[in-house]
Amino acid sequence: MLLQEVIFAATSAPSSSSGPGAINIHDVQTGSSFGSFKQSNAPVHCTSFVESRNGQGGFVLAAQLDKSIINVYNFQKDQMALKIVLPEKLTCLTVDPRGEFCAGGTAQGRIYLWEIASGILYNSWDAHYRRVVVLKFTHDSAALLSGSEDSGVSVWSVSRLLDDDLQNELPMPYCTLSDHTLPVTDIVCGVGCFPTCRVLTSSVGHSVKLWDLAAKTLLTTFQFPQPIACLAWDVTERMFFAGAEDGSIHQMNLFRHKKTNKSSAAPATEAIGGAGVSDIIRIGNEPSDGKKRLISVGQPITCLAISLTSTLLLVGTAAGHIHIYDIPSHQALRTISTHAGLTITHLATLLKPPDLIGHASVSLSAADAKDGIPVKPVAPFQRMRDAKAREAHEVAMLLPIQNKPTMEDPLAYSTEEMLRDHAFFVQPTASDTTSADDGISLQAKVTGLEDEVMRLKEQLAKAKNVNDTMWETVVQRVMAQKKSKNEAMEVDTDGH
Repeated sequence: MLLQEVIFAATSAPSSSSGPGAINIHDVQTGSSFGSFKQSNAPVHCTSFVESRNGQGGFVLAAQLDKSIINVYNFQKDQMALKIVLPEKLTCLTVDPRGEFCAGGTAQGRIYLWEIASGILYNSWDAHYRRVVVLKFTHDSAALLSGSEDSGVSVWSVSRLLDDDLQNELPMPYCTLSDHTLPVTDIVCGVGCFPTCRVLTSSVGHSVKLWDLAAKTLLTTFQFPQPIACLAWDVTERMFFAGAEDGSIHQMNLFRHKKTNKSSAAPATEAIGGAGVSDIIRIGNEPSDGKKRLISVGQPITCLAISLTSTLLLVGTAAGHIHIYDIPSHQALRTISTHAGLTITHLATLLKPPDLIGHASVSLSAADAKDGIPVKPVAPFQRMRDAKAREAHEVAMLLPIQNKPTMEDPLAYSTEEMLRDHAFFVQPTASDTTSADDGISLQAKVTGLEDEVMRLKEQLAKAKNVNDTMWETVVQRVMAQKKSKNEAMEVDTDGH
């Protein structure tokens, strides 16, 4: 099965005596381990990865704790592929969704921006007054957001950071989100192209703020009873989860049922908030509407993630446990405790890489299985800006794979396989059986349902005809009886 969701989890040791952490791949359905990348000790917000796609294998970058080093891994090997020495120790790291650029923040408030394929240091600048806590790219890789202990969130246009004509000038942010009063802890970017996307930010000041980047304004402030450490936002932006270090997770629904007249046929919904700086929504431990929105884990929470189907909530704790909850019911489904004693520093879900070590797709040809899918190039990062290297701009590239007519594409995915895997993917609770029904494609099921609807329509038409006939028969009989009764009464009247 190619279309299979897995958990990407990074762990870190709380102390040097506990040994190094690791990066692990787990099955989201069973919790079993698919693979592990050793000798990584990356703290929170210091791990990022690029998925395997377009015929190229993905990679993982992990900035190490108390070391000015980035460990590079690829999904095809469980050993470190490259060790990059940095100009200084990083406190956070992120890679853009396209896998082209890497950004890192430091304790002095400085941000570095490298091109991954060439290693060129495109820019480095003092972005904040204090430690940079978190860095995030927007989904279209057009903007970089940075959150700091100085309580500020800055939005940087990537195109301006790469502009040759602006290299001798101090980069100016597209906008600064400065309504927080205490250190920022997390940033989550909504879907959409920059600057039309929305952004969630959390801080130690018990608040989560929703921003509109297009208008550069604050939409709503959510005030919680505890300091918020991490966020997870549903891809449809219907709700978000806010995790606190005391082990409590609050679910905040961004839509509610609109109060309408009882005569209304269907309940209407409306978005909450949006009134700006003055709009403050206070969330308690027990919501006033009676709906259960609080999950109590009982352990300090370090990271959150939502599954690709938006049905599962993944919770990483400082005790090394990964808890999986069903979002609609808040029921605890399972707990992965194989990392007890370590700290979960990063959680995400992705489709299982086809080139994952020990689990490579059986569709790979003999040559591909031996040599592996080519990995997207990662070059050692420059420690200083070099104008000559920037002008030369030598980038390692992989040419498109030219398969022979007789050679199958190693990542080929037939329609039948896709439909079968999709049916399993969207129904994670279904039992995994080997009955004959497993081979029925989704299209066949749809065709069967359409045939059943047609049969039901025909039966409904027949039932309607029978009902009409019965009705006409009854009416005619009643009218005939009434007519005969009236005639009998007239006869009696004439006789008298």
